[in-house]
Amino acid sequence: MANIQDTVARLFPEVEIVQGETLELNVPDAKWHSLAAVLKQELGFDNLTALIGMDWGELLGVVYYLTNTATNEIISAKVTTDNRKDPMLHSLTDLYAVAGIYEREVYDFYGIKFINHPDMRRLFLRNDWVGFPFRKDYDANPEINPVRLDHESVEDTSCTYVEGPDGKIEKKNTVIFSPEDFVVNIGPQHPATHGVLRLRTAVEGETIKKIDLYLGYIHRGIEKLCEGLGYPQTLHFTDRLDYLSAMINRHALCLCIEKAMNIEVPRRAQVIRVMMDELMRISSHLLAIGTFCMDLGATTMLFYPLRERETILDILERTCGARMTFNYNCIGGVIVDLDQNFVADVKKLLEIMPKAIKEYNKVFTGNVIAHNRMDGVGVLSKEDAISYNCTGPSGRASGWSCDVRKTHPYGIYSELDFEEVVRTEGDSMARFKARISEIEQSCKILSQLVDRIPEGDCCAKVPKIIKLPAGHWFQQVEACRGAFGVYIESTGTNQPLRMKFNSPGFCLAGAIDHLTRGEKIADLITIGGSLDYVVPDIDR
Repeated sequence: MANIQDTVARLFPEVEIVQGETLELNVPDAKWHSLAAVLKQELGFDNLTALIGMDWGELLGVVYYLTNTATNEIISAKVTTDNRKDPMLHSLTDLYAVAGIYEREVYDFYGIKFINHPDMRRLFLRNDWVGFPFRKDYDANPEINPVRLDHESVEDTSCTYVEGPDGKIEKKNTVIFSPEDFVVNIGPQHPATHGVLRLRTAVEGETIKKIDLYLGYIHRGIEKLCEGLGYPQTLHFTDRLDYLSAMINRHALCLCIEKAMNIEVPRRAQVIRVMMDELMRISSHLLAIGTFCMDLGATTMLFYPLRERETILDILERTCGARMTFNYNCIGGVIVDLDQNFVADVKKLLEIMPKAIKEYNKVFTGNVIAHNRMDGVGVLSKEDAISYNCTGPSGRASGWSCDVRKTHPYGIYSELDFEEVVRTEGDSMARFKARISEIEQSCKILSQLVDRIPEGDCCAKVPKIIKLPAGHWFQQVEACRGAFGVYIESTGTNQPLRMKFNSPGFCLAGAIDHLTRGEKIADLITIGGSLDYVVPDIDR
């Protein structure tokens, strides 16, 4: 980090450097794009990990987290504007592909326009929505934004704010689809979109020319709701984001709060958390490969992984009392201890999984039709995976070593013996095979812990009223679809000033247009299924 500080101080003396949880840079917007280019091109921070819109009262702005994928160092930057009437910041879309969707989200909720962004439209809300709901001065009067039963008008134009050589900002209209384009809707009600996701798709014959992503059909404003709740009350939302990664998401939020409060989680609770996370991962990957096969027409294959998944859900239900939204992790540990048959049930699962995996591969993975549909389809290069921030099995199938359990270990993962599954092909088949291999590694982790669950408390003693000190914290975990991040900013009260859930599915959805251009319509179904995004995780 010393080299980074020296370089920034030498080239950008106006930048304030603060040593916090990470190295933090307070950057004037006029210098931000130039500094970001140096951070990426000279210092190796090639991944835009998170982009968090903020309203600090007088100031609006963004907190950025950047990662050097070679060293796994993380730094953060804070960029602000005091112009609440017409806030503008410089875009990073020419440096990081994922900034395209990140910045549209911030514009939608905070009204910050990003200079030189090619498509400044709303992303989640209707284009006739009045106001920016994440601002602290937002008027929530329902008469201003009544429940509308009419269809949203679809516009094929957008705008960009271009900065000229003299520094003057000019608004220009841009075209999404030309009148000559043949545009079809795939979704929002379509089984292969894995939820209410709408892909406006321009095609030439059966070849995809461009996809315009429409989100927000089930946007629930969870991050906004968190600002009016106490910290324990925010926990249940995480089960309802990526509900197939519920345990792991909630683990992330608990870790972030525990980090802020310096809470030491009992050893027994740490082991239980990891075992529950890995059971969740196996369950999610089983459903992913089953539904993916169904998308491709191999309906029989769906029932094979569902068989083992039911066994896992039975195990979880006996301890948690639920099969989907578990509400199990809590601040300081877990809510209740394990079911008395937990160890025996996990051992039975570990006995049947090797045979089951061989069966999956026999039925589907080696099938010639599967190879014709998946090999070389939707190829994502390592560089593009990093630029679009496609983490999880999708990123690792492209050669990017991005498993948070290895790069930034949490809980007891640093003590465990397991391999990070990394492939190099980057296609749909590689993403499919990566999940099967990760199931094997999760079983390896469970086998190491099942006979080593220590005695002791399953939860630390915590105050009845949870107050975080003033400050901000960022915590990532390896969820089933990739790196799931939680950002909390506190003013010292029992409610967060800002709570941001950085979901892996959001970035995966942002890469769909890039992955599908030039592919066939049928390949869109293959590519979308291989990414395994979950729409509630995207919309939040």
